[in-house]
Amino acid sequence: MFDKNPPQTGHPHCLRVARYVKPVEEPREVEILMFLSAIVMMKNRRSITVEQHIGNIFMFSKVANAILFFRLDIRMGLLYITLCIVFLMTCKPPLYMGPEYIKYFSDKTIDEELGRDKRVTWIVEFFANWSSDCQSFAPIYADLSLKYNCTGLNFGKVDVGRYTDVSTRYKVSTSPLTKQLPTLILFQGGKEVMRRPQIDKKGRAVSWTFSEENVIREFNLNELYQRAKKLSKAGDRIPEEQPVAMGPAAVPDEESKKDK
Repeated sequence: MFDKNPPQTGHPHCLRVARYVKPVEEPREVEILMFLSAIVMMKNRRSITVEQHIGNIFMFSKVANAILFFRLDIRMGLLYITLCIVFLMTCKPPLYMGPEYIKYFSDKTIDEELGRDKRVTWIVEFFANWSSDCQSFAPIYADLSLKYNCTGLNFGKVDVGRYTDVSTRYKVSTSPLTKQLPTLILFQGGKEVMRRPQIDKKGRAVSWTFSEENVIREFNLNELYQRAKKLSKAGDRIPEEQPVAMGPAAVPDEESKKDK
């Protein structure tokens, strides 16, 4: 930007000298914060718990702080990044310690337990303790086990972050960038019937929200529970060749929501 009419000094016949005026720049900090705020809003659309919402806000706030510190002084940015890394390495994420009816498997017991009694239907969660999505889903899965666990319908978990050979056997990726954690697999007669999230032809996980409503609907827990209860009371065997169809389910009776 140039000033077309600069003030005249000296002799009137002197040449006019263009004076450069520096334009006022918009603060980059505001743009960075607005951009990260938009990312947080998009990320929170898939969050199903308050803890996930708060976790996303804190995570992207750390990213914004790192960028702002680097813009101010590279040394301060490096110091902030170092402190964040030390914090992540020394402070372990909180684990769910509430009530549950869940059997934990190891690499040596999972196959044996799933094939022990083919009358039993199993829902198994493949998880890793370092996964924030697994941590958020833990209380939901525990609550489902309290409501639907019975003689013919059991809930299990296996830590594929610890037992990597199990993740290979059941084709559950444990990469830090994977979208397959957690993975829920329904086993009937010792064989896999369905899983969520599904895997497409390219080997990528199809986006799926791990909410209580989605698990009940997709895995048809109400029908599985009612059928398992009736057969256990009658002393009949669950036909191995007739797995329960996955479809819309009816709401269970109030007295049948919890089986101890």
